Formats: sequence, C-alpha cells, structure tokens
Amino acid sequence: MELLDDLSHLVQNHFPLILEGLGVIAGSLLLGGFFKWLLFRFLSAYNRRFPKLWVTGVLKCLDRPLFYFLPLLVLSMSLPLVPLRPDAFEVLRRVVEILLTSAFAWTLIGCVYVVQYRIRHKYQLDKADNFRERKLFTQLQFVKKMVIIMIVFFTVSLILMSFPTVRKIGTGLVTSAGIVGVILGFAAQRSLANLLAGFQIAFTQPIRLDDVLVVENEWGRVEEITLTYVVLRIWDQRRLILPLNYFIEKPFQNWTRTSVELLGTVFMYLDYKAPLEEMRKELTRLLPQHHLWDGRVGILQVTDFKERTMEVRILVSAADSGSAFDLRCWVREKMISFLQQHYPEALPVTRTAGTGEDPKLPFVPMEEVSV
Repeated sequence: MELLDDLSHLVQNHFPLILEGLGVIAGSLLLGGFFKWLLFRFLSAYNRRFPKLWVTGVLKCLDRPLFYFLPLLVLSMSLPLVPLRPDAFEVLRRVVEILLTSAFAWTLIGCVYVVQYRIRHKYQLDKADNFRERKLFTQLQFVKKMVIIMIVFFTVSLILMSFPTVRKIGTGLVTSAGIVGVILGFAAQRSLANLLAGFQIAFTQPIRLDDVLVVENEWGRVEEITLTYVVLRIWDQRRLILPLNYFIEKPFQNWTRTSVELLGTVFMYLDYKAPLEEMRKELTRLLPQHHLWDGRVGILQVTDFKERTMEVRILVSAADSGSAFDLRCWVREKMISFLQQHYPEALPVTRTAGTGEDPKLPFVPMEEVSV
C-alpha cells in the first residue's frame, strides 16, 4: 500500500510536468511534420507548373528522410522547454541527438540519390551514341557508393564519439593503430586491391557501364560495376561475375572503348570458279536494302587460298555490335542463296581426276600363267 501511495503522490505532484513535457514533444513533432507537408505541397505545385528534374528527384528521394528529419530538428530546438531533471534531460537530449544525426545522414544519402536521379534522366543511356553517358554513369556509380559509405562511417563515428566511454577507448586504441593497420592490411589485401582497382576503373575507365566486352571467350555487356566486382550480362542472359582487379591485370576485348561503331566480317570458303565480280555487284546491291548497314564500309576481298578452296572475306559496317552481328548473319544468308541459285559450281566441291585410259586390266586365265 505504501508503494501505491508513493506512486500516486508522485503522479499527482509531477503530472502537470509530465503532461507539459509530452505536449512539448508531441507539438514539436507535429510542427515538424507540418513543415515537411507544407514544403512538399509547395514543391509539388511548383513542379506541376514548372517541371524540373531536381524537384522531381527531391519529391521521390527525400520524402521519407525529411519525414523524420524535420520533426526531430524542431524537437531538438524546443528540447530546453521540456521540464525534466538534469539527469533525465541529458538522457532525452542524447536520444534525440542520436536520432537527429541518423536522420540527417539519411537525408544526405537521399541528396546523393537526388543527384543520381537528375543525371540519369538528363543523360539517356539507351540511345545509339552513348559514349559520354556511359563514361559519366560509370564514375557516378562508383562515387555514389563511396560517398554513401563515407556518410555512414562518419555518422556511426559521431554517434559513438558522443559517449565519453567510447572516446576514452578510442584514445587508448590510437597507440596500437599502427599494428592494427598492418594486420588489417595483410588480412584485407585482396579487398584493398579490388577497392584500388575500382578507383582506377572509375577514372581511367578501361570499362564502362553498357560496354561490350569479350572476356573469357564470352561476349556480353557490362551490367553493373560494384566496389568489388563487375557483372557482365552474356548474350544468352547468363551473368559472368569478375573481380575488379581482373580488368587491371588481364587482357580483354572492349568493342566500345572509343566508339560504338563496329566492322563485321563474313568469311566464305568457295571453289576457285566463284565469280568474284558478280559477288561484289550482288553485295553492292544487297547492302542498301538493310537498315542496319550504316553505309561506311561494304567490300569483298579474297584474303587467303588453300589447295581446295579460297577464302573470301566480306567486310560490312554497322552502328553497334548488336547490329553488326545481325547484319553479318543477313549478308551470309543472302550471299549463300545467291550462289546456290546462280552459281552452284562456286560452292566447294571435291574433284577426282582420271588419266582417260580404261582402268580395266585384261583377263588372263590361270592356265596361261607360267610358273
């Protein structure tokens, strides 16, 4: 009974203060939420009348972060109005400070995504000549991840360093930082190599997003570049995962390093009776009929010969690697059909030449054979 009496007495004496504190906290959070609602209403109305990419990015990427940050910001400013004892006030202040720091970090990350949204919608990657865009997006993807990692790292550091105990532990660990750094350096040698390779790839750019590569005898496009590996989308929808330092240490083919335009080759192995001039005329007639040919190159040459056939190479040009592959297949089919219909003797044959004499030997009876 004494405990209930004490509790009842405590509530009666401090109820007005508790109610006042809850009112300040609730009012601050509601006021911050109202500011956020008012800000987004204004931005939405402005964007409907004067569409801007950055405003659309703010509306898409900062909605949730500001929903927490603005109320906590108002609460932190009105916190001295909360009637609490110094020890209780310090606990509340520390909690609000941690929440506000986390919300501010989330808002900064949202700002990074706003920048990414604006760049991605201003520069389109799906157009034919996207060399500049691929270069920019490759750097943007790597820089974005590094900035987010740094924001998270400094946020966690600020939160931990706000506790005196953690500050003392950190001061003591500084003396052994050299030894720890050496140990971590050996333990994370491969990871650090990939991280440094990522910096090198982002700014020297031997590969970019959407580049066409031939790696490990596989043809594909660069789908994603992370901090440690590269995802290559193979033509048959498989994915080839390679570490970043692979592209620094080993050779590979990049078909879109400086330009997306490409030359395609069609090899044909024909008999020596093949009419080369007629084939050139047919190629000249065929190429303008196909929309994938860009008009730069279209030639037919004999590049080699062997004892039975000669090697004929047709060289055609296209706007990109995918178009070049389809154009090569089309030219190959049309030229084979042309030879089958008009010059079937030009296709490879196997000849057997005789002497012109009767290969049959005269029959000699066994009785006439002298022993």
